[in-house]
Amino acid sequence: MSQLMKYKDFILSLPSGALTKEQLLVPELLLNSHQNMSLYYIPFEYVNEQAKIMIIGITPGFTQMAIAYEQARLGLLENRPHPEIDQRAKAVASFAGTMRQNLYEMLDVIRLPEALEIESTKSLFEQERHLLHTTSAVRYPVFQAGENYTGHQPELVKSAFLMQYARRILLAELQAAQDALIVPLGKSVADVLQQFTREGLLDGERCLFHMPHPSGANGHRRRQFAERKAELERTVQDWFGRL
Repeated sequence: MSQLMKYKDFILSLPSGALTKEQLLVPELLLNSHQNMSLYYIPFEYVNEQAKIMIIGITPGFTQMAIAYEQARLGLLENRPHPEIDQRAKAVASFAGTMRQNLYEMLDVIRLPEALEIESTKSLFEQERHLLHTTSAVRYPVFQAGENYTGHQPELVKSAFLMQYARRILLAELQAAQDALIVPLGKSVADVLQQFTREGLLDGERCLFHMPHPSGANGHRRRQFAERKAELERTVQDWFGRL
């Protein structure tokens, strides 16, 4: 169930155009905090239970947060149903920017479009969106002293504060979209999923555990991908071959 009603008035009070940290990293949106970490609400509650592919980031960054709020404000002004607003905010904001292009290239190379019988990975974010579910290990944006949390210091899987959200929210999403192949973006997310696998909560054969993070800041991305390409491609073909 969407929590938008709780935040509706605040969202409608936001100005049009690009939003800033001063406007969004505010007490009205704060969900929880621990030591130097702060966690904020975002309208990202839509879960596509029919998805065939699930892409999981670490946590939404500020760019995604700002885009999501811009979309939510527009949706509220148009009196759209709250679940539709959540869905639209996630569709527009998820992995926005150059990260998407890097992701397209890697997933095309390991023949994901062929397995899904679609033209390209790019189409998952466009006309084939019904096949895709995007989410994060921690659904809500996490900031350390106002900066995006990167999955380190502390490591996500070793943070009881953050893992409570992965266990309560991410696990439910993994179980809801039970036919989806899982693409964790980077080691921090893969470590969380491997922990769930060790606990018997997740089928490891669903997961591309060694997918490099597609961020342009990951200078080792191409080398890491080349080393794991054959393994990743085999996992894709094995998973969709058994469905």
